[in-house]
Amino acid sequence: MDAFLDRLISLALEEDLGAAGDITTDALIPVDAQGTAELIAKERLVIAGLDAFARVFERVDPSSKVELLTRDGQEVQSKALVARVRGSMRGLLTAERTALNIVQRTSGMATMAQQVMAAVRGTKLRILDTRKTSPGMRSLSKLAVKAGGAFNHRFGLFDGVLIKDNHIAAVGGSVREALRRARTNAPQLVKIEIEVTNLDQLAAALEEGADVVMLDNMDDEQIRRAVELTGGRIPLEVSGGITLERLPRLAKLGVDFVSMGALTHSARAMDLSLEIVQAH
Repeated sequence: MDAFLDRLISLALEEDLGAAGDITTDALIPVDAQGTAELIAKERLVIAGLDAFARVFERVDPSSKVELLTRDGQEVQSKALVARVRGSMRGLLTAERTALNIVQRTSGMATMAQQVMAAVRGTKLRILDTRKTSPGMRSLSKLAVKAGGAFNHRFGLFDGVLIKDNHIAAVGGSVREALRRARTNAPQLVKIEIEVTNLDQLAAALEEGADVVMLDNMDDEQIRRAVELTGGRIPLEVSGGITLERLPRLAKLGVDFVSMGALTHSARAMDLSLEIVQAH
């Protein structure tokens, strides 16, 4: 996580500063000027990404001091003081946009995760994220989803077997053949999940011993029949066409998991601002 985060911050700063650096700040602010800035929530939100926020300032100005006044996963109200940063005024101004870009997006994911879990409170249904994350933001996105109270699916291609429709097409269109190859060649202690789009494929997956089945883009009636066919033998995950309004219905149908790419690819960036409150 630390290595990925450092590379992400380095790339973001390089993108923003280019070869010439922050020419506006350098033209206006003396090298020895110091200041204090405060991170303020401008709306109700669930905060996430604070460690990354702090790390940006520390990377730009190693002498900066970041005081976190909240914690990841905490719900804060509009006008709440979230964090305070003291250090070089040049460092504060140069790091501002990169730090905000991160914490606004991760807080959006955490806030959305809280909303979807509230929709299924009191049921067994777990809401999962997916690999649909911005490049380089996978670790931060996964942590943000957890901060909001939802759950992580596999992190990447390396830590779980998930046979998708294109995998099935690549082995000739057979669910059975895909599962047989996975059983033969995949690591023996790794569970095997397969995506199906109809009940015939589900029946084949059950007969071939899939550990988990993902029901892709099925309507509620198809899902109800899939739950009956499975009879609780293995967990069922639903994906595709998921909305906040649909979640309570899916919980009542008896599926175990719902995966939502929207948690990480469509969550709205939350409104936070960094305000200089003292210059000295």
